[in-house]
Amino acid sequence: MAHAVWSGALSFGLVTVPVQMFGATESHTIRFHQLQRGTADRVRNKRVNERTGEDVPLSDIVKGYDIGDEYVVVEPEELDEIAPGRSKKLEISGFIEVEEIDPVYYDRTYYLAPRGDEYAKVYALLAEAMKKAGKAAVATFVMRNREYLVVVKPGDDVLVVHTLHWADEVRDPYREIGGLPEDARVEKRELDTAVQLVDALSVDWDPQEYRDTYQERVRELLEAKRTGGTVEKAEPPPRSTNVIDLNEALRASVERARGKRGAGGKKRAGARAEKAEKPEKAVKAEKAVKAEKAVKAEKAVKAEKAVKKAEKATARKREKKAPEAADLAGLSKTALYELASEADIPGRSTMSREELVEALSAKGGRRRARASA
Repeated sequence: MAHAVWSGALSFGLVTVPVQMFGATESHTIRFHQLQRGTADRVRNKRVNERTGEDVPLSDIVKGYDIGDEYVVVEPEELDEIAPGRSKKLEISGFIEVEEIDPVYYDRTYYLAPRGDEYAKVYALLAEAMKKAGKAAVATFVMRNREYLVVVKPGDDVLVVHTLHWADEVRDPYREIGGLPEDARVEKRELDTAVQLVDALSVDWDPQEYRDTYQERVRELLEAKRTGGTVEKAEPPPRSTNVIDLNEALRASVERARGKRGAGGKKRAGARAEKAEKPEKAVKAEKAVKAEKAVKAEKAVKAEKAVKKAEKATARKREKKAPEAADLAGLSKTALYELASEADIPGRSTMSREELVEALSAKGGRRRARASA
C-alpha cells in the first residue's frame, strides 16, 4: 500500500474536499553501492569542513548563498518562517484545455484521492464535471517548503496531478542550442517518403508492449558475474545516414516497416476490434481483476523481501561463527572475502576462492586449538 506524500484540501470556488496525494510512479532502476576496488568495503560520503578536513555534524550546517566575495548565511528556521502557503491547500485557480500545456512543462505525476468515504461524492462530482467539460484544472500548493504549479486531470476513477515547471525554468531551445535546422531545405520527394515511413511505423499506444531492456541486461550481467557466466556485448550504435543516400535509406526503411507490420498488424487489429466490442461492465470487471492481481503481486513481493531479509540475517549470524571447511565451501568469494577481512587474514585481496577457504579453515583451527588449550 502506497503512503501519502501530502495531505491537504482541494478547493474550487467555495467547495473544499480533504484529499491525500500519492506517488503515481516508482523506479525499477537497479541501485549499486560504492565499493573500494579489490575489496568488499563500502565507500560512504561524509560532510567535511574543506578547510580543516574535520567531519561536521548536521546540526552545525547552515545554508550559504554565494554573492562573490562572501556568503549570505541563512538558518533553516528562517526558510521555514517564510515558506509560502502554510495552509496546506491545493487551490484551483482556473480550468484549461489540456492541449494548451506544452509537454516540456510536465515534471512528476501523482494520484489525488479523497481523505475519507464521506468526501467521495464531492470528489467524484468534480472528476465527472471535468470529464464532461473536457477540461483540466490549474492549481498551486506547497509541499516540503516548496510551492508547486500543477495541472489536475480526471483519469478513469482517480484525479491525476502533474507537477509543472515554472515558466522561467524552461529553457529557450533557440537560445541554448546551436545548429537547429531553421533554414534547412527539405526535398518534396524525401518528405513524401518520410511521411510514408511515419505511416508505416504508426502503432496504437500500449505501454505494456514496452519494457526496460537495459535493466534486464544489467540483471543478466549481475547473474552472470555471480555464477561465473558471460554476457554477450550489445551491438555498436548505428552510423549516421549519408545525406546523399537519404532517399534510398528512407525507401528501404518503408519496405522493412511494411514487412514487419504485415506480420503483426493483423494480430493487433484483431485485439483492437475485440477491445472495442467489450461492454462497459466487462471492461470494469477486467480492471477490478487487474487491480486485485496487482495487490496480490505487491503482497507476494513484500513476502519475498521479508524471506530474503531473514535469510540474509541468518547468513550473517552463521558467518560470524568460526566456520568449518564444509560451511565455507558453499559461500561466494565476496562472502569469503568479508570473513577474511573480519579475521584480518594477510594477503586476502590477491587470494583465489580456494585459497580464501583454506586460509579461513586454518584460522578457525588455530582458534579452536587455543580455546581447548
